[in-house]
Amino acid sequence: MSREKAYLQMLDSTATIQWNIAMILEAKAVEAEKVKQWTQHHIHAKAFASHEEQLKESLSIHEQIVELMEGLTKLENGLYSNLKAVLGSGEEEGGGEGFGGMADGLGFGEESK
Repeated sequence: MSREKAYLQMLDSTATIQWNIAMILEAKAVEAEKVKQWTQHHIHAKAFASHEEQLKESLSIHEQIVELMEGLTKLENGLYSNLKAVLGSGEEEGGGEGFGGMADGLGFGEESK
């Protein structure tokens, strides 16, 4: 398999993964709306014996959301690395800025780490 075909296969795989992520996020959005409705009706002062218990439950929900976002961020950073490898290959072979300079414009926080 030539290098170009391998890169095209990587891009195709990345596009498929991104589509699947979009579907997951769509399902999560529906689920989040249901959780929001449930939370608004059940996480209130009357449902708990103390404010501390209410706060612990709220923090538990937020912790789960943060863990989900961290997982998605790690996944996206992995995909970014693959895309960066493909876009960066054009600079080695013929100079240029690959895809109109898009490679340089993608800042996903990698530089700040």
